[in-house]
Amino acid sequence: MDRIVITGYGVKAPGVSNINEMKDVLEQGICTQEILHGRGSNGSNIVCGVVHEDLNLISGQNYKRYPRVAQLGIAAAEEAYQMANLRNDDFARVAVIMGTSGGGILDVEKFSNHGSNLRKVPIQYVPIGDPHTLSSGITKHLGINGQAYTISTGCTASLDAILMGKLMLEAGHVDICIVGGSDALLSDWITYGFLKTGAIAENVEIEETGVPFSVAHNGFVKSEGAAVVILERKKDAEARGTKIWGQVRGVASNNEALSMLQSDPTGTLMTAALKSAIGDTIPTYVNSQALGLKQNDKIEYITHTNLFGSSIPITSIKGMTGHTFGSMGAIQVVSSIISMEYGFIPPTIKTSGDGFHDLPIVFETKYQNVESVAITNHGVSGNNTCLLITKEN
Repeated sequence: MDRIVITGYGVKAPGVSNINEMKDVLEQGICTQEILHGRGSNGSNIVCGVVHEDLNLISGQNYKRYPRVAQLGIAAAEEAYQMANLRNDDFARVAVIMGTSGGGILDVEKFSNHGSNLRKVPIQYVPIGDPHTLSSGITKHLGINGQAYTISTGCTASLDAILMGKLMLEAGHVDICIVGGSDALLSDWITYGFLKTGAIAENVEIEETGVPFSVAHNGFVKSEGAAVVILERKKDAEARGTKIWGQVRGVASNNEALSMLQSDPTGTLMTAALKSAIGDTIPTYVNSQALGLKQNDKIEYITHTNLFGSSIPITSIKGMTGHTFGSMGAIQVVSSIISMEYGFIPPTIKTSGDGFHDLPIVFETKYQNVESVAITNHGVSGNNTCLLITKEN
């Protein structure tokens, strides 16, 4: 079976307009989060990660009526497409597969007060609430008339999209897969939902929340963002003469079959997913799901200890970018490609590892050769999805 490789990638994240800016954020350990005043309950403040770019126009095309989630995805896909040097003379054998957790909820909420007033309801009222506008927007922008799918499996959605793309390429259904994820969930509805469960902190400073691997802090930082990677079979990429940035060696997913808002506290299923993804490979380091929620980070601790003990470094980039929900896995993939290309492990910032002192956390940028990275993701819908990305030697 031919190897599945990455020939292009693109990203939009808080404080990040392109892959070069992503490299700077990762290498320098820059926190790109900010305080949104009056956006919590009773006018309280919350910490978020915001993409400030105006994406109504992308390469001269007007996307003003498109939902924010689609704008972010289109912009990230364009950067990946350009890097991969794809030609649009035969796009019938190309698939777009994007993941999202919330789709166009932000834009639905924006217009919800006009729902009973037909005159004020926008003409795009139906498609802005359709998650598939994300993938169809990318096909429209790039002129792709092949297959298009949008999947919603919570915070693992973009890694699940990569899994699906890998399977389709291996089965010979397509020749190129444009895969990834996008989410824009800085809405009041999502904020209040997480405030109700105690997952978001109010009226705190930026360094006091969204702190990975710390029992002394509370809550995660919700952010918006998108990332896209181009997948091809190795022989096809070599025939095109394009640069190969890495290989998707293994991907594995399972579901915990629990009630809403519950997670497996034993870490058994996350351990099984990561073990299945990496096989016999010992990764250079683990790019972790850890985001500042105590149970989530504890599961990361259990999984890492079960498989690696204290021998393999672990880091989380969420102290920099915050948590971008269904696009986070793809953003972690992009960060891992950059890490392999430039030879460093990005730091876990904002934390001193309180309560996780025996975990080999990377606190400062570590310069070394990076041959492979294991990535972990978990979603409130119960999915555990893990991926192994390696250098293509």
